[in-house]
Amino acid sequence: MNRQDFPILEREVYKRPLIYFDNAATTQKPRCVVDAIDEMYYHVNANVHRGIHFLSQRATDLHEGAREKVRQFINARTTAEVVFTRGTTESLNLIAASFAQAFLKAGDEVVLTVMEHHSDIVPWQFVRDRYGIILKVIPMDDAGHLDLEAYRTMLTEKTRLVCCCHVSNVLGTVNPVKEMARMAHDAGARFLVDGAQSVPHFKVDVQELDCDFLVFSGHKIYGPTGIGVMYGKEELLEQMPPYQGGGEMISRVTFERTTYERLPYKFEAGTPDYVGSHALGVALDYVAEIGIGRIAAHEQELTCYAMQRMREIEGMRFFGEAREKTSVVAFNVGDIHPMDLGTLLDRLGVAIRTGHHCAQPLMARCGVEGMARASFALYNTKEEVDAFVAALQRVVRMF
Repeated sequence: MNRQDFPILEREVYKRPLIYFDNAATTQKPRCVVDAIDEMYYHVNANVHRGIHFLSQRATDLHEGAREKVRQFINARTTAEVVFTRGTTESLNLIAASFAQAFLKAGDEVVLTVMEHHSDIVPWQFVRDRYGIILKVIPMDDAGHLDLEAYRTMLTEKTRLVCCCHVSNVLGTVNPVKEMARMAHDAGARFLVDGAQSVPHFKVDVQELDCDFLVFSGHKIYGPTGIGVMYGKEELLEQMPPYQGGGEMISRVTFERTTYERLPYKFEAGTPDYVGSHALGVALDYVAEIGIGRIAAHEQELTCYAMQRMREIEGMRFFGEAREKTSVVAFNVGDIHPMDLGTLLDRLGVAIRTGHHCAQPLMARCGVEGMARASFALYNTKEEVDAFVAALQRVVRMF
């Protein structure tokens, strides 16, 4: 895991070496990914699926080659089940809008968890307000484990879909989504996995999980911004209407009616981000070459080490100490406002995230307005953790 692949890590901020611990928000990009973007624009750029000329054919091959790389990475059954979007948020909005139109009516139930990101809450509120469905929320204990018994009682003959983050972007909890998907299916419901914080950190196999949907973003797995993935089981996607209309997603258009293109293009209106898809494919190759298992082990070791070192600080309070946890450490220290903490750490060269982390219902459950959060990636080191803890200690002394 060569840090030299990431030039940004060599820079200084405020005349101090950069320590980047905001990886749950976005990861840094290796040279090969940026080079792939450069290569596409300077040597291959042409619209895909539409041209018979050389550049269009080459761009199409790279775009569809990236789709196949995604299919392999998450072990989807076919590329028809891999839809490119702008990211996790658009993927979730697509599912909410299209699934609702195909399968939901007034009185139907959708189950969420208390630790969901806003992007897996707000779209379902749109659906609730439009269709009259009922939203239920799975609670958790103080350590950050979902209450599976409460979940079991929530599942009824009216439950149509369960939505669950695989890994909490705040707590780092790894939720038992395989078991939860089985429970949902036993009740006749479908199951959606938000994989934004899991796909970059450990092996995710959609067929093993037997989830009906999985979503994730390219920029959190060393790829570019503006590209993401929605996986859906083919039989469901066939029944769901398109999310947007326009070019690319049509087979034939008249003023009287339109027939839609086959999957996955039915859900990809307009010119796709073929540059982003190719760069995402390169990012997945990069991760695969290192080994997702090796990355998972490294990040797990860093997470445990960081929490061990941080316990040395008086007044340290962790949020999320589940048995299965990875890559994310949320904390506050005494009465120090997390914004003050983050601002002073930044002056010491340490980049962390502070605030509500797009999870305000979870903040309310934890009884705080906001938290500080350190999150790790394959290029982070124990030496950086030590420097981070030293900076934390210095900030605490200031207060």
